[in-house]
Amino acid sequence: MIHFTKMQGAGNDYIYVDNRNGVVKDPTQLSPKISDRHFGVGSDGLVLISLSDKADVRMRMFNPDGSEAEMCGNASRCVARFAWERFFKKAKDEFDLETGAGIKHIVIHRDGENFKSATVDMGAPILEPAKIPVAAETNKITLDGCEFTCVSMGNPHAVTFVDSVKTAPVHTKGPDYEIDSFFPRKSNIEFCELVDSTHAKMRVWERGTGETLACGTGACATLVACVLNGKTSRAIDLELLGGTLHIEWREEDSHVMMTGPAEFVFEGTFEE
Repeated sequence: MIHFTKMQGAGNDYIYVDNRNGVVKDPTQLSPKISDRHFGVGSDGLVLISLSDKADVRMRMFNPDGSEAEMCGNASRCVARFAWERFFKKAKDEFDLETGAGIKHIVIHRDGENFKSATVDMGAPILEPAKIPVAAETNKITLDGCEFTCVSMGNPHAVTFVDSVKTAPVHTKGPDYEIDSFFPRKSNIEFCELVDSTHAKMRVWERGTGETLACGTGACATLVACVLNGKTSRAIDLELLGGTLHIEWREEDSHVMMTGPAEFVFEGTFEE
């Protein structure tokens, strides 16, 4: 039996397991089972929280298809709250998180003993085509007549601008775009609607998952694409289906800062 905690950040829900003792032996097999919304617990994936020899805590994230992702922004905030309350007993408000996309610095915002939000330093975006990766000479490509700006936040993203996220072809085009030959490691696909210089809306088709209510790395990539295309300022509120994230692309060091919620949903046990 595996004890788990379900958490969500802006509606992006994952199953979290304290794996410091190695209770999960094969996450690639467990993730599809436990993530299934009909026969399992139901989630956007599985996150293992464990010890790190490089940082204060480590996370590994697995998609519902069993594939391992490098990074998840919303999950990183949830891991931060989990560790803040259960590992550090609210005694440490800043710490480092090891991910597949490198070490991320976390700052917890609190109201007394109560968690308010977390800010994750997501690092600098990667814009070089070979490192995103995207099989093109620049980080801008065209699919079905639509221009996409490709960005990596430790995982690959392709952002396009639409008149309305309500009518964006997330489900009709997202699956094909994800696996297009432009993307050697597939890609997360973001559809962005501009509201004004400090406010935008976004829907996402996530690699290995499908549409989710939010994507933290996708939100960061979307702001970078907005700035690169002269669409918004360097700090915006980005409205996702599951909530709003505040994203800032700092000019002084090129780091993208993501601030948002992280909430406990319920606890349980799952028989493998």
